[in-house]
Amino acid sequence: DPLARLRDAAARREAAGLRRTLRPRSAGPGGPVDLASNDYLGLAGDPRLVEAAVAAARTWGTGATGSRLVTGTTELHAELDRRLARFTGSAAGLVFSSGFLANLGAVTALAGPGTLVVSDQVNHASIVDACRLSRARVEIVPHRDVAAVERALAERDEDDAVVVTDAVFSVDGDLAPLAALHRAARAHGALLVVDEAHALGVVGEG
Repeated sequence: DPLARLRDAAARREAAGLRRTLRPRSAGPGGPVDLASNDYLGLAGDPRLVEAAVAAARTWGTGATGSRLVTGTTELHAELDRRLARFTGSAAGLVFSSGFLANLGAVTALAGPGTLVVSDQVNHASIVDACRLSRARVEIVPHRDVAAVERALAERDEDDAVVVTDAVFSVDGDLAPLAALHRAARAHGALLVVDEAHALGVVGEG
């Protein structure tokens, strides 16, 4: 039975208490207190954004009709790209449909065979998967250990290197030592990629 191993694995997960199930929530207030949401700023229910989403759906429909590279980039997407770039003080912006996809896109675009990627051991799963998909050599360094990052960069054989880290680590809330990581990357001719998913609009000025 080719499905037997999958049933066995499911049974082991169940026995270990690792089986997760979907728990639909109702609309509006009155439900349980949500301590797992990524809606840190409470914007999902902001009446201004709800009305803007309704207006956008009436104008553009309920979907982008394709990937951004093919037919899915509307004028609204381009305006959002520009506004986010302005908000973050960046030269340009590009919106992905999820943070997971953003990490996959960024890391695989900047790293590949012949590149070293230095990744914090507590980085988000999307960064871990991006490192694997990049086909670069990946060195996992101890959590928030700038000295280990510097050693990895100094001892590498590859010409190119990328250091990748969360800004705020999603499980424990630790802050990455970004200034020190930036200095290390600059000193060793490496790029620094920072996942701001849990920091943007929450930590620091603005």
